[in-house]
Amino acid sequence: MSVLNAERIKLTTTKSPMWCSLIAVVVSVGFAAIMGTAYKSLVSSGDTSMGEFTVAYTQAGAAQFGAMLVMIMAALAVTTEYRFGVIRTTFQAIPNRTQVIGGKALLLAIVAAVLGLIISLVSFYLGQATSGVSLSIGSGDNARELFGIPIYYALLAVLAVGVGTLIRQSAGAISLLLLWPLVIESLATMIPKVGKYIGEFGPFNNISYFLGSGGNFDFHWGPWGALLYFAAFVAIVFGAALFLVNKRDA
Repeated sequence: MSVLNAERIKLTTTKSPMWCSLIAVVVSVGFAAIMGTAYKSLVSSGDTSMGEFTVAYTQAGAAQFGAMLVMIMAALAVTTEYRFGVIRTTFQAIPNRTQVIGGKALLLAIVAAVLGLIISLVSFYLGQATSGVSLSIGSGDNARELFGIPIYYALLAVLAVGVGTLIRQSAGAISLLLLWPLVIESLATMIPKVGKYIGEFGPFNNISYFLGSGGNFDFHWGPWGALLYFAAFVAIVFGAALFLVNKRDA
């Protein structure tokens, strides 16, 4: 508990978590309003190109832009300490490095999950209001697509802490976290023969499938299997981070 309390103080006394959270809410919710307004405008003009308005439409901003900001927030919580050398003092006070990194990941996962729940619910209701479409949470896959966002954010926080611990440099960690879903798992799918497998087994493509927007890839398991696949990927990265943080100098 003392480790968690120390990490809480660090998190609440720096500006980056507050700004990342605020921007994540504004951008995600704003995008839900844009999607709803666009759908209503197209339907009123007789255009059905967007198909049926679903929960995934209301969560598109949260799953894309909000997720990026969550990763940035969590990565900075680690890399900033390495940048200013504060991590050495932390490890001197708490020699158990696994406990330090684990406590940081746990706290950030909780914060990210709460943030994700707020964003998903506000986006859900605002998307309905702007689109004029009524959606039931208990219908079809709506509950999974809605409450999958907090789960996704919690896993992203753990992943970002792991990557930040491995790289120990803000620009490098953030670049990798953002480029992986945007470039490696998007543009690389266009490579002949190999691209198909990158799409099917890409961790971020799988979590997108869980959230209801996985593209046209032929996944080898269902949505919940895709979630477990992404969780296993996060666990491997975080496990590697814990191993290396105990092996090398601070």
